[in-house]
Amino acid sequence: MLRKAVITGATKGIGRAIAESLATEGYDLAVCSRNEADLVAMQIDFAERFGDIKLLTQVVDVSKKEEITKFAQVIDNQWSRVDVLINNAGVFMPGSVHTEGDGLLEMMIETNLYSAYHLTRALLPLMMSQKKGHIFNMCSVASITAYDKGGSYSISKYALLGFSKNLRQELKPYGIKVTSVMPGATWSDSWTGFDAPEERLMQARDVAEVVVSALRMSASAVIEEVVLRPQLGDL
Repeated sequence: MLRKAVITGATKGIGRAIAESLATEGYDLAVCSRNEADLVAMQIDFAERFGDIKLLTQVVDVSKKEEITKFAQVIDNQWSRVDVLINNAGVFMPGSVHTEGDGLLEMMIETNLYSAYHLTRALLPLMMSQKKGHIFNMCSVASITAYDKGGSYSISKYALLGFSKNLRQELKPYGIKVTSVMPGATWSDSWTGFDAPEERLMQARDVAEVVVSALRMSASAVIEEVVLRPQLGDL
């Protein structure tokens, strides 16, 4: 039976790079995005490049619990197992706590934290019944380092790291690994228009390689936390 992986925010950037890497490794995938056109394009691309794997797609606004719940139900109806869950979807808007717009914190918490919380809780029964699996929470260097204009984004990512740490402790008896991935600046749509040499930021595939490497480890070992930064340092 082919292994099964769920990835949120999988049509672009880090999520897309992880999806491609796991497809190469032979995983069937369930992915979501807010943009239906992006999902259709991904279906076409993956059918051409990875014909042997199955790609399940669904339009989901991960900031809405009801949409996350429906996504989990679709997965539960079609799959009998989930081997890997990658909570990758997130949003970044710069701001300072004392000046950022009202509602920004709520929006970031709903997207960056609650999405991971609700989807994980919905899929855990499948993973716990297997007594194995691996959950990756895409945190950030903003989860461990305060910086100017971090504001609500940093708050949400600190909270995601806390969620990940608690989950790690709770799931030890069930054989489920939990890894917190904390990338620094990585080329994606968020950096469109940023004028810098390509090597100044990391590539999305660099983060994907870390995920694949963690999955290849024996059942007796887990990477609990990993920090990745551009070689020249944070921006």
